[in-house]
Amino acid sequence: MGRILIIGGGAIGLSVAYHLSKREAGEIILLERNTLTSGTTWHAAGIVGPLRATPNMTRLASYALSLFPTLEDETGIHTGYRQTGGYWLARVPERMDELRRIADLGRTQGLNPRIIDPAGLDVRLMSGAGIVGAMHVPEDAHVDPVGLSMAYARACRNAGVDIRENTPVAGIECEGSRVRGVGLADGSRIGADHVILCAGAWSRELAAGAGLDLPLQAVEHMYVVTTPVAGVTPEFPVLRDLDRGIYVKGDAGRLIIGGFEKDAKCWDAYGPEGDRAFLELGEDWAQFTPFMEAALELIPALEAAGIHHFMNGPESFTADTRPLVGAAPTVDGLFVAAGMNSVGVMSSAGIGRALAGWVLDGQPDQDMWEVDIARADPREARPAHLAQRMSEAVADQFALHWPYKQPGAGRDLRRSVLHERWAAAGAVFGVTAGWERGLWYADQPGAHALPYSTGDQHWYPIAEREAARMRGGAVMLDLSPFSKFRISGTGSRAALDRLTTASLDVADGRVVYTQMLNPQGGIEADVTVTRLSRDEFLVTSGAATRQRDLAHLRRNLPDGVGLTDMTDDFAVIGLMGAGSRELVRRVWPEFPEIAFGHSAVTRLGGHRCRVTRLSFVGEYGWEIMVTNKSAGAVFDAMGTAGARPMGHYALDGCRLEKAYRHWGHDIGPMMTPIEAGLAFTVDWQKEFIGKAALQKQRADGCRQRLILFAIEGPALMLHDEPIYHDGRHVGFTTSGGRGPRTGLTLAFGLVETEGEALSAELERRYEICVAGQFHDARPLRQAPYDPQGDRMRL
Repeated sequence: MGRILIIGGGAIGLSVAYHLSKREAGEIILLERNTLTSGTTWHAAGIVGPLRATPNMTRLASYALSLFPTLEDETGIHTGYRQTGGYWLARVPERMDELRRIADLGRTQGLNPRIIDPAGLDVRLMSGAGIVGAMHVPEDAHVDPVGLSMAYARACRNAGVDIRENTPVAGIECEGSRVRGVGLADGSRIGADHVILCAGAWSRELAAGAGLDLPLQAVEHMYVVTTPVAGVTPEFPVLRDLDRGIYVKGDAGRLIIGGFEKDAKCWDAYGPEGDRAFLELGEDWAQFTPFMEAALELIPALEAAGIHHFMNGPESFTADTRPLVGAAPTVDGLFVAAGMNSVGVMSSAGIGRALAGWVLDGQPDQDMWEVDIARADPREARPAHLAQRMSEAVADQFALHWPYKQPGAGRDLRRSVLHERWAAAGAVFGVTAGWERGLWYADQPGAHALPYSTGDQHWYPIAEREAARMRGGAVMLDLSPFSKFRISGTGSRAALDRLTTASLDVADGRVVYTQMLNPQGGIEADVTVTRLSRDEFLVTSGAATRQRDLAHLRRNLPDGVGLTDMTDDFAVIGLMGAGSRELVRRVWPEFPEIAFGHSAVTRLGGHRCRVTRLSFVGEYGWEIMVTNKSAGAVFDAMGTAGARPMGHYALDGCRLEKAYRHWGHDIGPMMTPIEAGLAFTVDWQKEFIGKAALQKQRADGCRQRLILFAIEGPALMLHDEPIYHDGRHVGFTTSGGRGPRTGLTLAFGLVETEGEALSAELERRYEICVAGQFHDARPLRQAPYDPQGDRMRL
């Protein structure tokens, strides 16, 4: 394995070192600029909350419940771990919908959450005034952050890990796209095969020096410790008053009161005080007073208590309030675990184990896309953007997570060249993978600002009207955010053929839908490949996976094969609907006749375009790729001829009606094409990465399958709703919504199987639990809308 360097001696870095040592990874060196825990770990509140919003994050967090107690037994160092239970409080009815969904999930993960109505809520010292309900999680706990870290450190030293304190790193050294070690502040260097950056608030600049953009920002984060409060015992539960943005926990007879700040104040980790160990910033009662007032309302006994200590310390938060973990997409051998959004101590167990496996095995042992640093747009790391995001990103930790909620701060990171035209057409913009895209198009007064809802979405009727236009007319879709990569040079076909399940030995102009796999057969990328010429191909993938897909191609294409990211150079307009053929013939008589699954270059009104017969909505139409310079003229011509805009929400509903999978939701690296129902893309006559794993699975049978369900009764389907068969939990939904043309409530779900044929799963009866309510779910044998694809081939 060679030498592994870890930068950062907080809970995360020490946990990574601990888990690497458990795997006997070889030479491991941990470098800490000051003393262990002196950055942000030492002042953490130490809450351990295993229940998170998704199954993957809950699995990561729940590992702490088994590791923290055994770590104390292993090392003899007291970690202060104690399970006290906790209450998640709601003050508005919509919050209860969120809590019921989380409780549904938790029960499938070995946890025991319980929904409580106000009458049944009896917590010592706590006032129930204004509370409409709660969720009790008996597994909630707390731990001493420093004690835990010292236990990690002792176990590491016992295993031979070289921990070097007072050893600041000046920079990460690279050679080409490969990490080679680090340079120290004293001018010396240490070579390494792998570098793992766990420097918390100090990670962004170190990463930038290696060409990696990390969207994390340090802010002032606060809590207070009271004087002793009568009635606070060691068993005092963790309280989260979510709608007030505060938490309360016991601490040796005192109470710790903290919150997640609106308009959080950015702090410069490389400013005058950035090198100070165990740094405390000044008291800020103007910022903290609303939290204190909320705590007094929740626990009236606080009126008799004093303030023992005001803790204001730096903490790093990310642009989307999710951690940044994983392999750097731009630098091989560089890994990151940073931006923990104030839950680093709790997350250290799961993150440490997952990242250690990622380093040693080349990939994680569970789906990590939610926290993968490859999801981040490099522009998100710009200081001005991060400063804007911190006005709401910190508070988002406790804010109500409305379905389809959109960020308010830090917008306009990426705009299509056609943005102003979409806006003039009535676009209500949202953010998808950093891009501003029209979610729907306001077609009547008041439709620009529709309220959020935990039930039927107010934009449903608009999406239905937009989709209905395709039956006889034509709509335009904003597809510019699609990732677009040009592969060229001698040997490009053979190189791509090694990566893709489908054969690319096709005629020029042919478009091939295919997957790229890992050696275990999991789907690393879901793409279309267009053969442009003998040695030139266009690879198109989703907007959210741009950095990830680019890294996958870079790592796997041989020297001599060119790779160019053309995403920002071209606009793509989808022209879809039964009336689109008549429209283009009327506007551009020269428009070429091409078959479905083919692509051609033509001139439309004198503008060079590539037109491709594909459809993500299941209607006749084209994807028209045009240079940014010419995009406006092409757009205007179609709009003048009668094409109307259709939003992203309608598009996604149509996608579900056609049973089209979405990478990152429905499919991913832990699922094979056979399990996903995509075996039709596999050419078994050629060799490709992952083929051996697929052959074995084809012989042995599947242990999981992706199925499209139609759900009975009113239910808002999102993702991660538990699926049951005969009362037994068998899986989760992966994505869901309402079909705008069929009116059906639909959801993809990944369910456990016994290796039987697919027909066996389709004959079963299923139920899906949505916010505490069970709904019958009928497996569909085929797409509910135009299953034979006739409308795409009119």
